[in-house]
Amino acid sequence: MRLDAALASALYSSAVFIGHAYAQDAEDFVGSVTSAVQSLTSSLVSKPTFTPSVIKAPFFEQFTDDWESRWKPSHAKKEDSKTDEEWAYVGEWAVEEPHVLKAIEGDKGLVVKNAAAHHAISAKFDQKIDNKDKTLVVQYEVKLQNGLECGGAYMKLLQDNKALHAEEFSNASPYIIMFGPDKCGATNKVHFIFRHKNPKTGEYEEKHLKSAPMARIEKQTNLYTLIVKPDQTFQIQINGESLKNGSLLEDFTPSVNPEKEIDDAKDTKPDDWVDQARIADPEATKPEDWDEDAPFEVLDEEATKPDDWLDDEPSMIPDPEAEKPEDWDDEEDGDWVPPSVPNPKCEEASGCGKWEQPMKRNPDYKGKWAAPFIDNPAYIGVWKPRKIANPEYYEDKTPANFEPMGAIGFEIWTMQNDILFDNIYIGHSIEDAAKLKAETYDIKKPIESAEDEAAKPKTPEKAKSPLDLKFMDDPILYVREKVQLFMTIARKDPIEAIKFVPEVAGGLGVLLVTLLAVVIGAVGMGSASPPPSAAKKSTEKAKVNDTAASAIHELAEATTSGTGAEKVQAEVNKRTTRSSAAAE
Repeated sequence: MRLDAALASALYSSAVFIGHAYAQDAEDFVGSVTSAVQSLTSSLVSKPTFTPSVIKAPFFEQFTDDWESRWKPSHAKKEDSKTDEEWAYVGEWAVEEPHVLKAIEGDKGLVVKNAAAHHAISAKFDQKIDNKDKTLVVQYEVKLQNGLECGGAYMKLLQDNKALHAEEFSNASPYIIMFGPDKCGATNKVHFIFRHKNPKTGEYEEKHLKSAPMARIEKQTNLYTLIVKPDQTFQIQINGESLKNGSLLEDFTPSVNPEKEIDDAKDTKPDDWVDQARIADPEATKPEDWDEDAPFEVLDEEATKPDDWLDDEPSMIPDPEAEKPEDWDDEEDGDWVPPSVPNPKCEEASGCGKWEQPMKRNPDYKGKWAAPFIDNPAYIGVWKPRKIANPEYYEDKTPANFEPMGAIGFEIWTMQNDILFDNIYIGHSIEDAAKLKAETYDIKKPIESAEDEAAKPKTPEKAKSPLDLKFMDDPILYVREKVQLFMTIARKDPIEAIKFVPEVAGGLGVLLVTLLAVVIGAVGMGSASPPPSAAKKSTEKAKVNDTAASAIHELAEATTSGTGAEKVQAEVNKRTTRSSAAAE
């Protein structure tokens, strides 16, 4: 068994040395080894199979095989008041399993298929959702399989009306609630916008959440939940964690209810109203010794020329290293003059050229005189128009009683494709939404996290000594350290080096034989012999790579058997015993 381990080590060393001698790109060799290591060490995570939930809700979607009977893509034109250009909803949709970090077999979601395109799709509710005096719960999963640099992943709950047609769904379709993540540039938020009807005018106005939480921009699944209660409070959760709590009456802009009083537009400020708080002191006078014409700087009369000042040296000289360009034509280009560079002699002295007295700040300089400011005795205060009753005032104490909703829609533009939506719950039960989370998201997340962590590049701890190194951890470092160990021992005892590090000895032997064969072959062929063809070189390189791969496989078997490690440990014990005996 020990002979097998040594042979495997020698084969491995030979493969490495010969491979490096013939391969034009060492990184290709290392890359193949790395790929093999990853395939051998990757952990397999047991994945459950998708089973539809039995939870009931006014609207519940898991994108089963009959999804097309509910969801209809839009073919409308997008309205944009900022430009005359028309945008069509050409983005395609599909229902498929995720291709990134798949956690549940057979679990499909609605996927945005095109990057840099406008997408719109909607599904009608079987019955309108009216949450008057009820809790409203909106929950869905978002999986950004390609990340998100610029785009939206939010949903809209559309206003129920007879004119609600899926094929005409667009950005102009009236909605009641808009909720979900949105990111582009500095914008990164979870939108919560609701449209509120003015009871006096009948007009609708969007109410935007003031301080929205940040969206989770990652490739794992994230669960977004919105809860609106009859007491006019709301809560936004991400992955079950509450990140925003507030009130519909206090945390949105513009405010749901207008001010009771407003400024009187007809009121004007009186002509004699004084709103200047400070004025120049009218009694102040300029001092007699105040010289407004004194300069800011004057010559420093006390300054003297330094002893090492070089009066005859110019500050700039022609560059002594500059050469006239070969293509310079004196007749066309004129006389060539080398560029100027700072005189190096000036750097060693205080200065060069004509010395002049420096300037200094004038101690008598005061500038233009101005009277100091004092509090204005006639100051009344900042004028404001008087307040009058707001004729448009109303008070809606229950904005959470949203108008009935008849459909759900995704109307988005995004620069990244493969955004996946799944497990959409719209209903009135916080408990059912939490139960759905436990059945779906709570199962997905740990599996996705484990796969995501496994895919990250590992940074193994550095071995404390060459004996701690493992070939699979770092093949190049393994070879380098083993060779260094061999050379260190060989300087004192070559025989001991061969015994202690047989893989290097074997590799060097094979390398020497190979080099001798190459030299003898070259001499035998003579100078007239033609060089080997490219096809032949390619064949030789392929053979070497195959040999290296075979050697790596044999090395792996020898390593797992533990025989090689036992031999090394035995040699260490021998050396330790000899050292102890010598000391005694």
